[in-house]
Amino acid sequence: MADLERYVLEALEDSVRVKTEAVRGNLGRIIQAAEMAAERLRAGNKLLIFGNGGSAADAQHIAAEFVNRFRIERPPLPAIALTTDTSIITSIGNDYSFDEIFAKQIRALGRPGDVAVGISTSGNSPNVLTAMTAAREMDLFTIGFTGRAGRLATLADLTLSTASDVTARIQETHIVMGHMFCDLVDRILFPDR
Repeated sequence: MADLERYVLEALEDSVRVKTEAVRGNLGRIIQAAEMAAERLRAGNKLLIFGNGGSAADAQHIAAEFVNRFRIERPPLPAIALTTDTSIITSIGNDYSFDEIFAKQIRALGRPGDVAVGISTSGNSPNVLTAMTAAREMDLFTIGFTGRAGRLATLADLTLSTASDVTARIQETHIVMGHMFCDLVDRILFPDR
């Protein structure tokens, strides 16, 4: 039992350390991402958010925070998780390839000025990279949430990275930075609430 308790406490300490380092290292970029998203939302644009596995769940979580609310009562903000429509995802995967499941949705739903948010713990998910390329071709502002490395950093206009090789730590940090992103957008758009 003592070994398990020690393991849990070490995991907690590692999680806190990774999140602290990532937030401090990305502080200016988190603010910049929120300012850009707020500017685009104010202009009538929307957020298109996507990723695989746990990152798909994070995309849905972040979209829900914008559409419903995060901490303050305010009007709904337009955000779509491209991970939720199984008919679209499976038809694209079947008829074309899994690498196209987000890119085709970006091409169908995205408009110049929208914000594409791609989440990939490795930074190398082919379908996220293909979607980011499509988003840039269509003049969407692109934000990438990634781990230590990966091609996503070279494709995104703005990258929020986590210096860890442990998927769980990266995902935990992404949701912390995602919450900060939501909170800052609200504070920028609704400063009196």
